[in-house]
Amino acid sequence: MLNMFVVGFGAAFGGMTRYLLTLYLKKKWESDFPWPTFLINISGSFLLGILLSSNLASFLVLLLGTGFMGGYTTFSTFKVENIELYRHKEYKKLAAYLIFSYGFGLLAAYLGVLLGSHF
Repeated sequence: MLNMFVVGFGAAFGGMTRYLLTLYLKKKWESDFPWPTFLINISGSFLLGILLSSNLASFLVLLLGTGFMGGYTTFSTFKVENIELYRHKEYKKLAAYLIFSYGFGLLAAYLGVLLGSHF
C-alpha cells in the first residue's frame, strides 16, 4: 500500500512538471510542430535511463522512475499529436515526429543507461 502512495506522489509532481514545462515551451517557442511533448519525452527517456541503471534504493526507483517519470512523460499526448498531424495531412511532420521521437528517445535512454551505470 505504501508503494502505491509513493508512486502516486511522484506521478503528481511529474504531471505538474510536465504541465508547467509545456506551458513555458509553448510560450517561448511558437511552432506547429509538437516540440514540448518531443522534448519532454526525450528528456524523460534520458532521465529514466539514468534512474533505472543506477544503484538506487527501490523506494527511489518507485518515487522517481515509476512515479515522477511516469507522470512527466506523455505517451498519450504523443499519440494524439500523431493523429492530429495525420488528420491535417501533415505527413512530413508526422514522419519526422515519429522517426525523431523513437530514434532520439532510444538514443537518449541508451545514453542515460550508460551514464547511470557509473553511479
